[in-house]
Amino acid sequence: MAPPSPAAGAASARREALLDTALELFSREGYRAVGIDTLLQQAGVAKMTLYKHFRSKEELIAAVLERRGAAIVAEIVARVEAVPADAPEQARARLLAVFAWLEDWLRSPGFQGCLFAKAAGEYPQSEEAPRQAATAFKDHCRELLEQLCTDLGCADPVGLARQLELLIEGAATVAFLRRDPAPGAAATRAAAVLIDAARTPVGG
Repeated sequence: MAPPSPAAGAASARREALLDTALELFSREGYRAVGIDTLLQQAGVAKMTLYKHFRSKEELIAAVLERRGAAIVAEIVARVEAVPADAPEQARARLLAVFAWLEDWLRSPGFQGCLFAKAAGEYPQSEEAPRQAATAFKDHCRELLEQLCTDLGCADPVGLARQLELLIEGAATVAFLRRDPAPGAAATRAAAVLIDAARTPVGG
């Protein structure tokens, strides 16, 4: 396969710069509050560059969410896969690795709340691209939890996954509102209780 041309490489670099800047601005200020002119100025690109890659601001937002979502999933999967195969209670440890990632995210200096929940709030219509991207990410995360809960061997992996999803979403919301990462550790402790209860046979 031939290497990309210099022009194609430059176009890709401008697109990435635009996405990076958009992520930073949207995280800090929200979606609707950031105007196109501000975004272009901060990214150092022309309006033509924006509309060459994205048909609208909403399509740009969706692309930002898709890229950020892919990065988050990769981070979580890396945490899960880092649990050794011979670790005691590996399936339990893999689930709790998700919550270790959550705690680190809530403690990170750049934590500005959940970009995906914010997108769903600012774009409430189901046909809007930002909301669709946000929903797709949340669905992907829930499917990952369901698989990990299935590996645990509990009687109701879907039910457990939904309980754990609520802990994650709640911790992120409260941590953002209070500017305090403590809900992450509380969510981890609650997750351990739910996981252990789900594994305990009835009457056991």
